[in-house]
Amino acid sequence: MRIGFAVPVSGPWATPEHMRRVAVRAEELGYAELWTFQRLLYPVGSTMGPTYRAVHDPLITLSHVSAVTGRIGLGVAVVNAYVPPILLAKQLATLQTLSGGRVTAGIGLGWLPEEFEASGVGMERRGRRGEEFVELLRRAWSDDVVEHSGDFYRVPPAHVDPKPEPGPPRILLGGSADVALRRAARLADGWVSSSREDLTAIGGRIEMIKAELAAAGRDPGAFRFVVRGATRVRAADEDRPLSGTYGKIRRDVAALGAAGVTDVFHDLNFDQDIPAAEPKEAMRRAEEALEALAP
Repeated sequence: MRIGFAVPVSGPWATPEHMRRVAVRAEELGYAELWTFQRLLYPVGSTMGPTYRAVHDPLITLSHVSAVTGRIGLGVAVVNAYVPPILLAKQLATLQTLSGGRVTAGIGLGWLPEEFEASGVGMERRGRRGEEFVELLRRAWSDDVVEHSGDFYRVPPAHVDPKPEPGPPRILLGGSADVALRRAARLADGWVSSSREDLTAIGGRIEMIKAELAAAGRDPGAFRFVVRGATRVRAADEDRPLSGTYGKIRRDVAALGAAGVTDVFHDLNFDQDIPAAEPKEAMRRAEEALEALAP
């Protein structure tokens, strides 16, 4: 199983220096990938909590840390499908080429109405929009001439170059509903869980996706099952998976692997104590966790 680590992107600890330190140390310790996530805005009066209050752009952050690393993968989980797909295709293609082919692109449908409103995109028929979104990404990365006229997007005949090198980024799809799992099995290279996923039941989710893959004639062994680990390091063990002492968190990771998970990344941004902490203390805890949870 591949073990990754999330870059500081949320709250006061998410400084350029801390981003670089986590990226470089994670590569030194043998982590498989660095991860980010998207939060476009935080509505006034929202109760979403400190994790979402102030979040850096995920792709620019990955571009920044790609320049100080040379091997470790670069993942975003997720960019939501209210951004223009041709623009995102260009950004991901450039990042893929500049990083030497290290990009994993997680795509989500989005769930915050204010982000759709601010982006000028309707929330209706999000599932169908997401399917067309993925189709257009793949065509932008492969077709010599891209021409598209769909329900949501139109592209006049055009060259969308340069193509990503050494090939297109891998695409993961997020989502928790059964229809989202089936969509991932049909369209994506993998599925990525949300921070709210019930990890005690993830084995059943994986089996459902594998059945869909087999029915579609796809190889389940080539599909990635990625868990965002909302990891919380505590002095005592807790019932919640990936929450407690380092020994307990390591056992939880092993249990996820036994359930069929192929990738886990530890995301301290989702421990609400971290984005709310004094930056030096948050970074001290992150560096300790990097060492203790290394593959």
